Amino acid sequence: MDNIKPIKILHVVGAMNRAGTETMLMNLYRNMNREKVQFDFISYSQEDAEYDLEIRKLGGRVIKLSKTLSIKEIYDAIKQYGPYEAVHSHTLFHCGIANMAARLAGVKIRVAHAHTTLDKSDRFTRKLYIRLMRYTINTFSTNLLACSNEAGRYLFGEKRLTNIKYSYFPNVIDYSLFLKDRSKDVRKFKVEEGLGNSLVIGHIGRFIEAKNHPFLLQILKSAIKSDPTIKLMLVGDGDVREQIEEAAKKEGIYANIRFVGIRTDIPIMLRSMDIFVFPSLYEGLGLVLLEAQASGVPCVVSEAIQPEADLEIGLVSKLSLADSPEVWADKILELANKKEKNTNKIIDSFERSGYSLPLGISKLMKIYKLHDGGVYEKYIDRLL
Repeated sequence: MDNIKPIKILHVVGAMNRAGTETMLMNLYRNMNREKVQFDFISYSQEDAEYDLEIRKLGGRVIKLSKTLSIKEIYDAIKQYGPYEAVHSHTLFHCGIANMAARLAGVKIRVAHAHTTLDKSDRFTRKLYIRLMRYTINTFSTNLLACSNEAGRYLFGEKRLTNIKYSYFPNVIDYSLFLKDRSKDVRKFKVEEGLGNSLVIGHIGRFIEAKNHPFLLQILKSAIKSDPTIKLMLVGDGDVREQIEEAAKKEGIYANIRFVGIRTDIPIMLRSMDIFVFPSLYEGLGLVLLEAQASGVPCVVSEAIQPEADLEIGLVSKLSLADSPEVWADKILELANKKEKNTNKIIDSFERSGYSLPLGISKLMKIYKLHDGGVYEKYIDRLL
């Protein structure tokens, strides 16, 4: 019996970098019983992503493919590295292609997972593509999951939200990591970054259009008028980082910004912030917003943030992107430092909202028609 191999699940992703969906998958992967269940990942990046090494150390495989719309490549990968109990796709409208290949390869459980909410294009060809891909997804998937109902509506279509295949799946996190006292590490980090006693406005996210970094600069510029010592800490990296750095220099606010890059110590980053700001143009949910609330940090967010991301602890304030940077700056100055220190209140909110990691693992194992191995009890033991 000891030689029985673990059941394998194949996740189809773009690349396993430190973004919301990928971080959630790693939260699940690290905490499940890997002697019984293993994850493999199809990636469309030929370069090693940030989580690839850890995946291999945990016993998983990262399968590098080159053609994102190649049914044959996915089919061949399933046949070569399987058998797989389930194929779970996270690649927006490409989910239908992946799940078509999985069905042809004989995989019985085929999951399409919605993680975002917006497509700005009104071109006829794009609309036709979306319609075709929705049909493919709904035809070849046995399960439809979404991090928010708005994300599900975007990927699967309005009618599918009442379909038996559809289920809301919260972006679960290991919130216990964010409850710990990090004061010593925070002090060390603030000294290293020269933050001193300055009020720190924080943001965590890739440097891409959706995260709306230019608006963050305008908010900071306005806030500095009230307090010239204020600092903006930007965690992450991406295609437009250099552009944002140049814009900050032109605005004369570069000295008030700390570009700290990609970090693995997110709990320390959040604890170093006096307030978290999230002015996204669109979001499927916003996993980092859950992490900020777990850390007790007050948050000011745009109307693009889905209602499911507010755990109703009293930490989330929503503003419109039509509001001026001055309005945002005033709200930030009003709420900064009003942290939630009652950890029991935070724990209760996560459990009540279904965002706890063990509940997520249990739900996922049911979708895969597997057993969770008592992970909930083990997790609660860690908190007590």
